[in-house]
Order: sequence, then C-alpha cells, then structure tokens
Amino acid sequence: MKAQDPNFSPGLVVLQVGDRDDSNLYISMKIKAAAEIGINATHMRLPKTATEREVLDSIREVNENSSVHGLIVQLPLDSVNKMDTERVTNAVAPEKDVDGLTSINAGKLARGDLGDCFIPCTPNGCMELIKQTGMSVAGKKAVVIGRSKIVGAPMHDLLLWNHATVTTCHSKTANLAEEVSKADILVVGIGKAEMVKGEWIKKGAVVIDCGINHVPDESKPSGKRVVGDVHFTSAKEQAGFITPVPGGVGPMTVAMLMANTVQSAKRFLDSHQPGKWNISYTELNLQRPVPSDIAISRSCVPKPIDRMAMEVGLLSDEVELYGKTKAKIQLSVMKRLQAKPDGKYVVVTGITPTPLGEGKSTTTIGLVQALGAHLKLNVFACVRQPSQGPTFGIKGGAAGGGYSQVIPMEEFNLHLTGDIHAITAANNLVAAAIDARIFHENTQTDKALYNRLVPLSGGKRQFSSNQVNRLKKLGIEKTDPATLTEEEVTRFVRLDMNPDAVTWQRVLDTNDRFLRKITIGQSPTEKGFTREAQFDITVASEIMAVLALTSSLVDMRQRLANMVVATSRSGQPITTEDLGVSGALAVLMRDAIKPNLMQTLEGTPVFVHAGPFANIAHGNSSILADKIALKLVGPEGFVVTEAGFGADIGMEKFFNIKCRHSGLRPHVVVLVATVRALKMHGGGPTVTAGMPLPREYVEENLELLEKGCCNMNKQIENARYFGVPVVVAVNAFKTDTEAELGVICDAAKAAGAFDAVRCSHWAEGGAGAVALGQAVQRAAETPSNFKFLYDVELPIADKIRIIAQKIYGADDIELLPEAQHKVELYTKQGFGNLPICMAKTHLSLSHEADKKGVPTGFVVPVRDIRASVGAGFLVPLVGTMPTIPGLPTRPCFYDIDLDPETEQVNGLF
Repeated sequence: MKAQDPNFSPGLVVLQVGDRDDSNLYISMKIKAAAEIGINATHMRLPKTATEREVLDSIREVNENSSVHGLIVQLPLDSVNKMDTERVTNAVAPEKDVDGLTSINAGKLARGDLGDCFIPCTPNGCMELIKQTGMSVAGKKAVVIGRSKIVGAPMHDLLLWNHATVTTCHSKTANLAEEVSKADILVVGIGKAEMVKGEWIKKGAVVIDCGINHVPDESKPSGKRVVGDVHFTSAKEQAGFITPVPGGVGPMTVAMLMANTVQSAKRFLDSHQPGKWNISYTELNLQRPVPSDIAISRSCVPKPIDRMAMEVGLLSDEVELYGKTKAKIQLSVMKRLQAKPDGKYVVVTGITPTPLGEGKSTTTIGLVQALGAHLKLNVFACVRQPSQGPTFGIKGGAAGGGYSQVIPMEEFNLHLTGDIHAITAANNLVAAAIDARIFHENTQTDKALYNRLVPLSGGKRQFSSNQVNRLKKLGIEKTDPATLTEEEVTRFVRLDMNPDAVTWQRVLDTNDRFLRKITIGQSPTEKGFTREAQFDITVASEIMAVLALTSSLVDMRQRLANMVVATSRSGQPITTEDLGVSGALAVLMRDAIKPNLMQTLEGTPVFVHAGPFANIAHGNSSILADKIALKLVGPEGFVVTEAGFGADIGMEKFFNIKCRHSGLRPHVVVLVATVRALKMHGGGPTVTAGMPLPREYVEENLELLEKGCCNMNKQIENARYFGVPVVVAVNAFKTDTEAELGVICDAAKAAGAFDAVRCSHWAEGGAGAVALGQAVQRAAETPSNFKFLYDVELPIADKIRIIAQKIYGADDIELLPEAQHKVELYTKQGFGNLPICMAKTHLSLSHEADKKGVPTGFVVPVRDIRASVGAGFLVPLVGTMPTIPGLPTRPCFYDIDLDPETEQVNGLF
C-alpha cells in the first residue's frame, strides 16, 4: 500500500470506556502490534462517567474519519451509566468493524459471505491455527463448546462454511464427553477452568483452547495462575495439536485484528482510487421547442449532492453539505491526492462577443456532458460563480442554457454558499479600517494612539500577532510594548496614509451606476475629514482575485496580508497587515476558500468557485477547484474550465496570470464562435441587448460572415501564441444555415485550428457536443508547447506593450500621466515584476467597443494602473472602463418573482 501511495497508512482506533486493568493490557498489546507493522493506531479513552450518547457520538466521529479504517470497541464497557452493548457495537460502521461484531458482519458470516465481511478475530485466529496443522477441515467432525457472539457462534459458522460437520455444545448439552470424543477438531470457549478432560478427547484431534481463567496457585507471587477451559496436562497426551494458555489463541487474536485492519485499508484504497468513478448519469427528456432555461432546470431532478461526491471519489469527511444540491469541499482532499497524476486540462474561450454573449458557459457545460454522459470519460467542469449584478441587471445568469446547464440554476445564480457575500464583508471591513485609521491618526497624539492600539489588559500591554508582524516590517525586533522608544512608537502608530493615494474601494454585488463616484465622511461626527471615493462591484475586488489565485489557506492568509490599500505620504505602500486587519480577513474567508460542488443536467460534476469579471479583473475560476478536479478525474480524465469574455481578455489572463500562479499547463483551447458574432465583425448592424436581432443576423449572408471571420482568425492566432492546440466550437443557433456553419469551420481550419466542429448542445445537451468532445480528445493527445507571452521581469510598460501589440493588434500604447506616475511608483515599491491584468472593453480587440473585426492603426491609452499585490498582478485601466456596471432601462429584475405557494423562483434566465 505504501508503494501505491507513500502518504497512506492504515488507521486503527481502539475505543475504551473506563480504565479496567485487563482492558488496558489487551489494548497495549494491540497498539504495540499495530506500531510494529506500520498501522497508525490510536487509543481513544472515555471516562467511566461517559454516557451511552457520548460513546455513540465518539463512534460516529470515527466512522466519518476517512483516515481510520478499523474501529474496535473494547469490551466490557466500564461505565457507571447503563450501556446497551449491542447498540454500541452495532453503531460501528460495518466497513470499519474489524472485530466483526456488528450484526451485519455476523449476518454475512452466517450466510457464508466470507469474502464480504470481517470475521471476528478470535475465531479467525483459531481457523488459521487449524489450517497451520495441515489438517483438511472439509468433511471433518468439529465440536465447538460455547455459543458466545464473540467466539462460539462465529466459530461454528466459520467451520461450517469451510465444510466441516459442526456440533455446537453448551451448558445444556447432554453427554458432553461423548460429543467431544467424536471431534476431529475441538474449539472450546466456555469460560470454565479446565472443564474438558484429556480422556474425553479423540486421539490425534486438533484442540483449540480459547478460555482464560484464574485458579489459586500459592507458588505464584500473585497467588493465582492462568489456565484454559481444557485440562492441558492430560489433553496434550491425546491431542495431535493443542494450543497453550496463555500464549496460544491470544496472540493469534491480535494478529487477526491487524490482518482485518490491513484488509479494510486495502478495500478503502481499492474503492477510492482517483479516476475510478462509479457514476450514474441523468438521461435528458428533450422537448421541442426548447423550453425556458428555468423550466428545463426544474424538469430535471438532481442527484443528492452527497451521492455525487461519493461517485467522483470524495470522502464523506471531505464534504460539507449545504442542503441537498450543493456542498463545499474540504481542502484536505488535496493532501490525500497529492501523489496522484493529473488529468487533461482544457480552457474554453471565445471570439470577441456581441453584448448577448456567444455561449461559452453553455459550451463548457455541453462539452463536459458529452465527455462524461456520452463518451464515458471522467470529467469535471470548473466555472465561476456569477455576480448578482448581471443576474438582476441585463445579462442574466451564467449557469449555461438550454439543455446544457448547471443545476439548480436558481441556487447557482443567487447566493450559492455565500462566498461573494463573504468577499463583500471582508472588502468593506478593509475600507472601514482605512478611513477609521486616517480619522484616528488625524485626531490623536502618538501616545494616545499607542495606548489605544496596545491597550492595557490585566495591568499589562501585549502586541497582537498582526502588530508583531508590523514591527518586524519596520525593523523593530521587540515584543514587549514597554520597551519601544518614542521614535519607534511614532513609526509604529503612524501609517500616515495619503487620503488621495487610497486605492482600496468599497464594493457591492449590485449594478449601481450612482456609486461610481461618491463623497464619504460628510457626517459632523467625522469632523470634516471627507474624501472622494467610489464603489466597485464585488467581483472586481482584489479579495475575489486572491480567492481565485490562492493555493492553500496559508497562502490565502499571506496574500490577504500583502494587499496594498494605500500609499503613505512618504511613498511607502500600506498593506492590510499594517492596518492589523489581515487575520480578520482570513477568518471571514475561511469557508469561501472551499470549492462548491454542483452538477449538470446530465449528472456530471461541477466545481463553482470564485467569479472575478474578465474585463476589469482576471476572469477565471479558482486554481484550487482546478487542482482538486484534475486529481479526481485521473490521468485519462478531463477538467474543462472557462475563461471570461473573448480570448484577448479571459484566455490571455488565464495563461499569463492563472497558469503562472498555478503551475498548471493546459492541453487544449476550445474557441467558441457564432454566426451572429462573426456577421457583426463583418460589418453587420449594431447588436443591442434586449432588442430584436436585425434581419442580417437571422437570414443567410455568407459575404458578411466571411468578412467577419477575421476576428476568429485573430483569436486563433492569439491562442497559438501560447503553444496550445485550438479546437473551434461553432455554437449553432436555429437561424444558422448549413452553408454558414461550413464557412466558419473551413475558415477556422485554414487559420490554423486543430479542428472546427459545429455544436448543438443548447438544444440537445451533451449529445449535441459529442463531435466536439472527440475533437478535444484528439487534440489533447498532440504535443502542447505551452509558453508565456512575456517575461515578468520586463519593465511594466514593456509587458503592457507586448499584450497590446500581439493580442490586440495595436501599434503601441500611451501611458497617460497618472499611469506613468503609477509605473514609477510601483517599480520603486518593488512591484514591477508582477504580471499584467488588462482592464479593457470585451466588445472589441481594441479599447473602443464600437471597433469590430480586427481593428488596426490604433494606440491603446492607459489612463491609470492599480496594484493588486496580494492577488499578484498589476491592473492597467484602458479607456473609461467602469468598475461597477449600471442598470439598463428595463433590468432583468422586472421578470423575477417568487411564487408564495410553491416557493419557486420565476423569471431567472
């Protein structure tokens, strides 16, 4: 097992109630034996005062611990409270019942299912001793004296299913000596000292003595000696083989306990092999015409999410249920699977879209449904959690659409498990801390600040861990608050933030244009300390980017601490650690870091985790979800993730930021293209969300389409800059003609795509994306020569220029004065080697949304640069990108309502 998984050890727990000397002796023998062979054994002690409920709770806790493969309850239960021994022993999970005492294991033994149960250790040890004599059990006459549940009854069953003719004798048996005299095999466990006499025993019989009794013996220091149920001295003259007492059956019982524990561990490993899924898929009932998204979502009953988790190889203690349809996954799964190989890694991106979107999410879900439910491969989708801004604004939800959706869509599109709310709370705690600190520094002396920041408690001052970190940053190696000099006190308490250089904004997960520029501090209680500020949408918060790019709880805590929120008047960066708030942020985010498990309409698994926008943030779901999924699918499986907006936005950031942080290397790019978007790039009329499509988009127009293919060709070129094969997925709409779809496929292949495939997954689910799945399989087998677009050690302006020229097709960039100032500032502060996260419109390759196709001859104006130091990138702001969207004249919320009778959500799409 160690060869199979170096981090694996069989686990055994011995649960004891009370403190009996004999129990302690037996347990110490078991713990010692376990240590000798590499079993991780734990002695769980409960006091004599333990109640039955407390014992049952302890057993339940061990049952759910995936690192424990064997649990034995040491009998008798030495408690002052009444205990139902039968109930307690039956509470042990049958698959961990290495003592073989539960009714389920006893029943399987009685039925002869020897390969599917645990055999009680003493009978198992007796059987092994009988076999060691060389005697064939089959056809022999066997007598078992005693009918206890621990020895006699299971011994009878074990001999019977090994084809002996078995007689069980007990205290009511007549002519016991006569019955014993017929036995070829005699097993005694009656609890009466030396009851069986030698003259009863058949010559040459195998005698197994399970008894342990104490008889007076004045020659012994204790005044007594241990004897069995058989009179050994006389019996050994008759028996062919006989076990001594002590030293016979006892050691074999311990050995069989170890064997059962190892067997349990092997069963666990065999049934939890990464990539070895036993998954059931959901069959779609396709309707024509295709109903609304929410009607389709409601028509499909999702599998219980705990069953989905089990099907993909997650353990019960790695899953936190949030109702029946969603769950969070513990990061401990990464440690368990760290030695396992990864699956294939696929990113879905798109051409430059219309304002309606071109179906990347739908294609992502359709592709995984095809790979899983139809091609029978292990596959995970990893997607972003949608912001409620677009859900209630103009775009609607992001669960996919038609027969390619994440379900339930209302759970997916609304609160999910509260991750975005946690980010909002954490972000705004930082904002409150900034302005409160500026206010208090402006209104207090150094001494007053120090006394309040390091208050007396029990007559003594003590630094918090955050404050110790700040002292170290200042080069002050002191831990006693009383020893700081006046100059050190001043440096410690004065962050001296420049209000005009505060870069941290408040956030809200709502589209609200009137928060784009605000004034804060207007209440008289703030004593005139007002400043201009703004709100961003929550998914643009740096904390969202930290969540998406972190690799562990430790890493997230450090990234949160590194976030730069302002610059001091002397030009020093101020972090959340300086503010003393970083630990609180980690507490607020401790649940949000766990990926969320959901499922598709066809029953394939989905991780939903993190949701940064792609035009004003880096636009990709979390690294943690991808890494866990890649382990779970196994080396032949696939993980499909989506990068936001077009390839010039989300895909570029996926490669240059996400892959740089994660160390993962993608195998395939899937580029989604549509007839309508390419017609728009060919010079078609303006497409406006909420308005009917102009005639050019719903009638065949090959000329317009051919002109617009230039945008797709450029995005194929962009993907190939990174050395990854490209498969174009042509997302077909009902108004598209065969000729139009053929034009796109031909043009894509001519531009260097590995393949181009028409897809109908919106109307047909996974069946409509089988050809795409097969193309992705083939592409994943080809060599991938992945490379980054730029070296992070290049100057900031050079990195921005490379992206603008190669990906957007610009002639050059222009750093406006504020941007130029930030380049100099961040370079001086040591942030010049961070990757670049461009914030620009997603509606054009250029910075101007109305420039379609492949614009040329333009210069990209960079008006400002933000530093997301905790996340690990710089954000150049191009043009006039708002960082919080506004609501349209008729937002989506007009159609959203709750049915008070059924409690169903209506109107989501």
